[in-house]
Amino acid sequence: MEYFTTTSKPSVRAVDCAIVGIYSRGKLGAGASELDAASRGEIRQLIKSGDISSKLGRCTMLNGVSGVKARRVAVVGLGKSSDFGAREFRKAVAAAATAISKTKVRQVLNCLTLEAVAGASPYYLARHSVETIGDTLYRFDKMKSGRKPAASPLKKIGFSIAQRADAANTLRGAEHGGAIVTGASLAKDLGNLPPNVCTPSYLARTAKKLAAGNGKLTTRVLNEAEMKRLGMGSLLSVTAGTAEPARLIVMRYKGAGNKKPVVLVGKGVTFDAGGISLKPGLGMDEMKFDMCGAASVIGTMATVAHLKLPINLNVVVPAVENLPSGTATKPGDIVKSMSGQTIEVLNTDAEGRLILCDALTYSRRFKPAAIIDVATLTGACVVALGAHRTAVMSNDDDLRSELVAAGESAEDRAWPMPLGDEYAQQLKSNFADMSNIGGPGGGAVTAGCFLGKFTKGMTWAHMDIAGTAWKSGAKKGASGRPVPLLSEMLLARCNALP
Repeated sequence: MEYFTTTSKPSVRAVDCAIVGIYSRGKLGAGASELDAASRGEIRQLIKSGDISSKLGRCTMLNGVSGVKARRVAVVGLGKSSDFGAREFRKAVAAAATAISKTKVRQVLNCLTLEAVAGASPYYLARHSVETIGDTLYRFDKMKSGRKPAASPLKKIGFSIAQRADAANTLRGAEHGGAIVTGASLAKDLGNLPPNVCTPSYLARTAKKLAAGNGKLTTRVLNEAEMKRLGMGSLLSVTAGTAEPARLIVMRYKGAGNKKPVVLVGKGVTFDAGGISLKPGLGMDEMKFDMCGAASVIGTMATVAHLKLPINLNVVVPAVENLPSGTATKPGDIVKSMSGQTIEVLNTDAEGRLILCDALTYSRRFKPAAIIDVATLTGACVVALGAHRTAVMSNDDDLRSELVAAGESAEDRAWPMPLGDEYAQQLKSNFADMSNIGGPGGGAVTAGCFLGKFTKGMTWAHMDIAGTAWKSGAKKGASGRPVPLLSEMLLARCNALP
């Protein structure tokens, strides 16, 4: 995708489509006002006749507006001007992108970047625009037979700016947004692939392809024999019931010399039937999304590598299937983790924490500046936060606040949740150092407390994305979250934000 900025009047730019907006009660946005003047009141007349709606998210496509060089004009409702913030801005851009996706538009000029958006700089307006357009135009049809719909021909996105001084930050925002779209789209593709295709070995091959030809990025894949020698009995207990071998994927990006790396650990259960503690059949197909934590950290690595950020980033992905069979781990079995701690497996469907704990222990060797695990870990998190925010738990207040703030800036929101000994007490076992579940109350927090037992001495955060990683229903599919949040945090850490 190409990007450009312009301080010219929107009416004089010969693009395929210009995007402008109108507020409630017929108030024209900056771009719409200029086009209305150039067309001698044509926009206002259409508003008065009811042909254009100011309701947030409504879009009307106009062709051949007199006095305007753009072939089409997408007029988007912006709602109340006093309520117009970053979230509303993204909704408006999404509405325009949906309308544009039904055309053969190759280049578009976004004039909504001229609007006063509460708390959003020119950098974020451009970045939000590119991310939103990328998300709206994303399609997954790799597995469909027959003739596939043509991809959107959109190749160039322009941004109207009020002053030339905003050009550099606007283009930087667009570039960063494009890289985040690359990472999020990869995460979506991996999540949307069926589990008979996206296996642990497939994830490993994808990680290796990302490293191919990139001098700063290397990928190593450990097999089950190597994991056994390392003492990863907890991780290997999850994969005991399947013929598909587990993989431990280790990606290392070196962009900052000898500085301590940030380490992202992603849960990679490519299909979770629950093991012997079998899940109900209804909706079990969605358990292919149980590797979205892995997909999101691999996607974030793709973003970082694309931007060549001056940071050291490691990604560790324990990749497994969790299936029932005669060799599967049984409820009541006791396994020994890489840390040496023993775990009584009371429920084989609480498997994510069993693979993550060994991956966290393995990651100690990197002496991380911070370590963050990302996992579709608990249904309890969905009950607590729904599909709107990712849960964040941490043993470090600053890291927790950093992640929550990054989510706010990136419009990929998170919410802090507690940890504490009172919750960890629920994990007591009569027969082992701990059990892998802690009872029905506070399930998301006790899962975090379990992982906390393997992160002592490290600056660590746990992100439960069970509610945000994918959508169900008619729009079923992976969301690509929290690639924007993680990318924002890493951009801030290496001072790449304006």
